[in-house]
Amino acid sequence: MTPRQPPAPPLLLVLAAIASVQLGGALAATLVPEIGAGGSVVLRLLFATAILGLLARPRLRGHSRRAWLVVVGFGLALGLMNLAFYASLARLPIGVAVTIEFLGPLTLATVLSRRARDLAAVGAAAVGVVLISEALDTPWHRLEWAGLGLAALAGACWAAYIVASRHAGREFVGLEGLALAMGVALLVGLPFGAASVPQWSGEAVLKGLGIAVLSSVLPYSLELAALRHLSPRTFGVLLSLEPAAAALAGLLVLGQRLHPTQLAGMGLVVLASALVMGAGQPRDPAASGG
Repeated sequence: MTPRQPPAPPLLLVLAAIASVQLGGALAATLVPEIGAGGSVVLRLLFATAILGLLARPRLRGHSRRAWLVVVGFGLALGLMNLAFYASLARLPIGVAVTIEFLGPLTLATVLSRRARDLAAVGAAAVGVVLISEALDTPWHRLEWAGLGLAALAGACWAAYIVASRHAGREFVGLEGLALAMGVALLVGLPFGAASVPQWSGEAVLKGLGIAVLSSVLPYSLELAALRHLSPRTFGVLLSLEPAAAALAGLLVLGQRLHPTQLAGMGLVVLASALVMGAGQPRDPAASGG
């Protein structure tokens, strides 16, 4: 195989990466009830840090103060994003959680673009979120506000993570910045998950390894290969399929079914994301959410 030839069709690589991330999220939804959101995050980040450390072999010396500040910000965003998202999985169906979280990068793309069409797309996404949350036909006291808020916080952290990952790409070679940021994120998660260690059964540890591979290592590698051969627009349109892929993973793995109004709302968010992000820049391979 020559460097110009992808290991598989680029479109297939991206679709496989999306499926991998959402299957990892579905697997995480089965782990959170066992050891909590904090414990699930620590397990995932522990394995992801180890694997990326072996792959990237990051240097601890020779980096500027600016580079370390970037790594710390990168890791904080990553750690908080995972904590908030996993906590939302304990309260919301995975399709709903991922769709709400996806508003983070959608809003970021809109702010960076400033086009009238993008503002209209965000308006459509806002209507979609209202439909997804079922706020129109559910009494306010029965709405899962904590879950919606946590998913929104994860989305904000995802947006911050995308910005930080771009800076890390300028300061570090290859996956070196990501590997170091994973270590920082692990330190962020430890206070929230260390108490769950006595609950880590062999099955839980295996799930944590699977989540690390499915949600971090595998999709990052697939996207790196695909982005060498795909246009930014094509990659952005494919990226907008993540909420729908999450709903499908929730159905197949967890048996979670969404109401027709929620599916309609998800469709609006997917359409808005395709309009906004399809014409923008591709996300960094390190910027996978969830």
